[in-house]
Amino acid sequence: MLRLQDVTKVYKAGTFGRTHVPAVTEVSFDIAPGEVVSLIGESGSGKTTVGRMILGLTRPSAGAITCDGVDVASLQGRALRRYYGAVQGVFQDPFSSYNPVFRVDRVFHMVRRPFLPELDDTEWRDRLRRSLEAVGLEPDDVLGKYPHQLSGGQLQRLLIARALMLDLRFLVADEIISMLDASTRIDVLNLLGDLRSRGLGVLFVTHDLALGNYISDRTIILWRGRVVEVGATPKVFGDPRHPYTRMLLSSVPQLSAKWETSTVEPLEAGTELAGPLQPIDDDHAVAAWGSR
Repeated sequence: MLRLQDVTKVYKAGTFGRTHVPAVTEVSFDIAPGEVVSLIGESGSGKTTVGRMILGLTRPSAGAITCDGVDVASLQGRALRRYYGAVQGVFQDPFSSYNPVFRVDRVFHMVRRPFLPELDDTEWRDRLRRSLEAVGLEPDDVLGKYPHQLSGGQLQRLLIARALMLDLRFLVADEIISMLDASTRIDVLNLLGDLRSRGLGVLFVTHDLALGNYISDRTIILWRGRVVEVGATPKVFGDPRHPYTRMLLSSVPQLSAKWETSTVEPLEAGTELAGPLQPIDDDHAVAAWGSR
C-alpha cells in the first residue's frame, strides 16, 4: 500500500527565502495494488508536486509518505534503490526524457546495472522484448532509433516499457497523454487499464476529467493544494458535492453544445475551505466550504 498522510509542501520564495508559498497542504490518500486513482485539478493545484514527492524528487515539508508502512523520506542506499524498483514515474513530455544524441535503447540500459545486474544477456533481451510487446511495440521497430525518429506516442510507451522492466508495483503517471493525439491517447489509457488488471497501482495525474472518469477506480479533486472531494469515481462524477468539482464538470465541452450556448458557473469570490473532509458515505467525502 502506498499512503500519503497529511502531506504538506511549502516552498520558500522572495529575498532570502522569507516568503513561504504553500503548494500542497495536508493531503491524505492511499493507492492499493491493482487500483487506478485519478488526481484531478487545474494547473497550479499541486498535482505534480504530489507526484514528485511520491517519487522522492521533492521532500515533503510535513506529513509522511509510506510504502508498506516504511517512510519513503527515510530511505537511503539499497533501500531507496529497492523503492525505485517498485515505484516509478512517467511524465508529461516524453521528448524531454531522452537525450537526442543517444538511441532510445539507452533508457533501458540505464536501469540494467542498478536494478537488474543478475540478468545475463539472453535474459535481458528476453525481458526487454516482453516489456516492449506489453506496451504494443515491436522491438525491431523502435530499438536502435533516435528519439526524433519516433512519435510521441512511441516514446511514451517506451518509458512505460522501461518501468515494466522492473518488478513494478506503483506507477505515477503525470499528464502522460496530454501531448498525444486522440487515437494514441486511448491506446495508452487502455494500456494502463491492462496493467491495472495485472496488479499495478497507478496514480493518474490529470486536469482532464473525461480521461480520469474513463480510467480510474477512485477520484481525488485537488484545489489550491488541498483535497476537496474524494471517492469512488462514479460517485464523484455522478453526485459532485463541492462547488469546485461542480465547476470543473460544467467546464467539460459537450459534443451536443456549441461554445456560444455553453455556460460555466465560476466559484463565488472569496470561496474557501472551511474545514477538513467530511464523509458522505463510505466511498465519498467532501471538504466543508464557505464564503468569507
